[in-house]
Amino acid sequence: MASAGNYGMEQLIPIMNRMQDVFTQLGVSNNIDLPQIAVVGGQSAGKSSVLENFVGKDFLPRGSGIVTRRPLILQLINGPTEYGEFLHCKGQKFMDFLSIMKEIEDETDRVTGENKGISNLPINLRVYSPHVLNITLIDLPGLTKLAVGDQPTDIGDQIKDMIMTYICRETCLILAVTPANTDLATSDALCLARSADPDGLRTIGVLTKLDLMDEGTDARDIIENKLLPLRRGYVAVVNRSQKDIEGKKDIKAAVAAERKFFLSHPSYRHMADRCGTPFLQKQLNQQLTNHIRDSLPSLRDKLQRQMLSLEKEVEQYKYFQPNDPSIKTKAMLQMIQHLQQDFERAIEGSGSAAVNTLELSGGAKINRLFHERFPYEIVRMEFDEKELRKEIAFAIRNIHGVRIGLFTPDRAFDMVSKAQIAKLKEPSLKLVDLVTHEMMNMCKDATGKMQRYPRLREETERIITTYIREKEQACKDQIMMLIDCELAYMNTNHEDFIGFAKYDDLSAGGAQSVSQNAEKTGRKLGNQVIRKGYMAIHNLGIMKGGSRDYWFVLCSECLSWFKDEEEKDKKYMLPLDQLKLRDIESTFMSRRHMFAVYNPEGRNVFKDFKTLDLSCESEDDVASWKASFLRAGVYPEKTNSEGSSAEGEDGRSEGSSGLGSVDPQLERQVETIRNLVDSYMKIVTKTCRDLVPKIIMYLMINDAKAFINGELLANLYATGDTQNMMEESADEALKREEMLRMYHACKEALKIIGDVSTATIGTSAPPPVKGSSNWMPTPSYSSEPQTSPANPRKVPPPASSYNSARPPPPAPSGRPAPSVPGRPGGSAPPPPGRPGPGGLPPPLIPSRR
Repeated sequence: MASAGNYGMEQLIPIMNRMQDVFTQLGVSNNIDLPQIAVVGGQSAGKSSVLENFVGKDFLPRGSGIVTRRPLILQLINGPTEYGEFLHCKGQKFMDFLSIMKEIEDETDRVTGENKGISNLPINLRVYSPHVLNITLIDLPGLTKLAVGDQPTDIGDQIKDMIMTYICRETCLILAVTPANTDLATSDALCLARSADPDGLRTIGVLTKLDLMDEGTDARDIIENKLLPLRRGYVAVVNRSQKDIEGKKDIKAAVAAERKFFLSHPSYRHMADRCGTPFLQKQLNQQLTNHIRDSLPSLRDKLQRQMLSLEKEVEQYKYFQPNDPSIKTKAMLQMIQHLQQDFERAIEGSGSAAVNTLELSGGAKINRLFHERFPYEIVRMEFDEKELRKEIAFAIRNIHGVRIGLFTPDRAFDMVSKAQIAKLKEPSLKLVDLVTHEMMNMCKDATGKMQRYPRLREETERIITTYIREKEQACKDQIMMLIDCELAYMNTNHEDFIGFAKYDDLSAGGAQSVSQNAEKTGRKLGNQVIRKGYMAIHNLGIMKGGSRDYWFVLCSECLSWFKDEEEKDKKYMLPLDQLKLRDIESTFMSRRHMFAVYNPEGRNVFKDFKTLDLSCESEDDVASWKASFLRAGVYPEKTNSEGSSAEGEDGRSEGSSGLGSVDPQLERQVETIRNLVDSYMKIVTKTCRDLVPKIIMYLMINDAKAFINGELLANLYATGDTQNMMEESADEALKREEMLRMYHACKEALKIIGDVSTATIGTSAPPPVKGSSNWMPTPSYSSEPQTSPANPRKVPPPASSYNSARPPPPAPSGRPAPSVPGRPGGSAPPPPGRPGPGGLPPPLIPSRR
């Protein structure tokens, strides 16, 4: 294939290739998408020829009538070899343009038939060549009004709709092609261009067939932008005739003939440098250059931001020698120092750059375990009220033996209390396990920054984990010893213990006062607010909307819920007297964590519902709400307590029925021991709630911090393999090399963008013609005013007319600028011999004198 005939495009190719190479190396998407160029015009107006001349190749079908019957989307792609490829013939390469032309004709006939039918189904053609830019050209069917052959009756509307889908895109340059031997005022191409591009920024008028105009006529007024002016003006071209095409006249010869025509024609010789295919190419290439330059600022900003983000890390890598022992030692010390700081921050909550805003972690999570989860686990310790009363009764009778006991034996109190105290071991040890798990997570997070040295990270994590496990066992031993101490001696002389004597005094006032005091132990806050937050109610019923979120306010005496957090629309207020909590399973339609509030006596809690089913988003939220309910005196049910709801007289009768006796004296003794056990267990649980977290804090958490701060580094050196531990991971080495490559590529890209800005010249858009809302006025435009009466000025040509290589000859004297009608003191026309600026004075645009 011969080389392309578009020299301006070839000048842009090296610039684009350099930029593309850098963007590919950077992995940055190339945002310079060059605009599409679409040709619009009537049938046989010369659209395909204009498009071919821009590319510099013969490849489009020619003939009379409607030849282009399907849109042709031509993608020019810069590549090392020259060939064509159709989307409908994937994998098949067309090595010459004659075969491409034949395939376009065959594919058109295959879809539309051979009898002038049309279709909006486009033909996609890609042409790879070293002589083109990456750009898209669109050859559209010519406008027509009457149907011929197999064409539908609304052929005109169909073609207009088809054209508008392409030219309405903001990145599409419109070449409005009109034959010079027709009336420009009736040009459908200009009408369509005006509707798609009201501001005229994307439209260039193209006049064809100037060589076919009647003798004595010319298109000079149009080319000079006097008649029906366009913002970017008109460019006149002379395409090859059908005879030239059939005679295989190549494009270079046609361009030479075109040049000769304009130089020899008396009406066009003074503007020959602004006419012809080369000038049209120059105009379009300038638009491509403008588009490239417009894309550069955003690209420059993007690259500069990327480069600044890399500079800090690159600074330490510039002279980095991964095998230098001093560098390894320094890196190890820095890593351990950062680990110590991160672990300290995680526990003490002193704050860091990366605070977890999604969930509790570290010291905050441990605090919740200490003050919410652990008290809740103690309260819900499993015991059976019925079995407990049985045990007390059996113990009393076995202690009395064959005698009738007149007094309540204190040994029964000791035995039952010790059995209850022993149950504290399970929640206490569970708390240690939970705290250990959280410390392991903190250790993993803190060592996560050592991923550059995987062996160091692994060894550090192993040493810390081993130490925490050792401390975990020591902690459990100490807690077990604490509970064993409680079991070793029952201090019935404690000031908070009611004792036998105190209990007798209280019983004189009625056992009811004791139970009332016990109930009020959880409600010493008055009616203060304990907690607020969103929860969902689940048992409203499917017909009533199913589950729904409400804003809950928990006070020490009631639970209220509102429509939202503004607390204006109160839905209900539920008293907390005699209520309890229990866990319930999540429904198959919900994955939320659920629990219920209910009345142990089976009464309705909320309207007609026996329970109030509530749920939260996370398990931590549920645990937190349960702990808040504990503060309000609402306790969880005892999970193995079948008879727990049968309290008072029913519980006592059932408890004693297993003995086969209903001795009222025995029942009084059982009730006495039961209340004494309750009083003593409150003392023990209070001590455990206070001391168990302190033991964990002292033996595990504080010791782990001290170990990391003081002994971790010594333990690492004690392994004797610090050099191997400081070997970089392969991923980290690749990351460092990639970072350096990206940094240098950013610098190169910024340099190339600077070179492009220097090597190319952008042109600003020409000013709008008068009446910008209607840049295609009626043909009577020549009677419009041109100059101010008091300040007559010359009028410059549009921006496109300044691209000529040399200044045009002066305009003939027979074409003075029109005067301004209807104004006093109208300006005189310019002197006959004065040359107009470029011979193309677009009216209505004043300039300097």
